[in-house]
Amino acid sequence: MKVDIEYARCEGHGLCTMQAPDAFHLDDDGELNYRFRGQDIPTDMEGDVRSAIDACPVAALSEGA
Repeated sequence: MKVDIEYARCEGHGLCTMQAPDAFHLDDDGELNYRFRGQDIPTDMEGDVRSAIDACPVAALSEGA
């Protein structure tokens, strides 16, 4: 599983960081950092990442190909 992120859409609410803190992080400027950029997510983290995708209030996250 991969994640597509529309960084321009992200408003820094941080809900993704609460759902999947090992995958998402907001830096000191409120910019989203994604640990697995361009990589498959470890299988054991897929549930948390799907929860993060569902939690995003601006739909900046989606499941990638």
